[in-house]
Amino acid sequence: MAKKTVATLQKGEGRGYSKVIKMVKSPKTGAYIFQEEMILNEGVKDYFKK
Repeated sequence: MAKKTVATLQKGEGRGYSKVIKMVKSPKTGAYIFQEEMILNEGVKDYFKK
């Protein structure tokens, strides 16, 4: 399935987006969770500054 998703993103407007994965500590349990989002390429650096 991953290959199909990657191939779909390589066509047309999909090239303008990146999948970012950020590790965040949960306030309730203290465990780390991974937060995934699809954002525009121009906003990648700003996303990680938050």
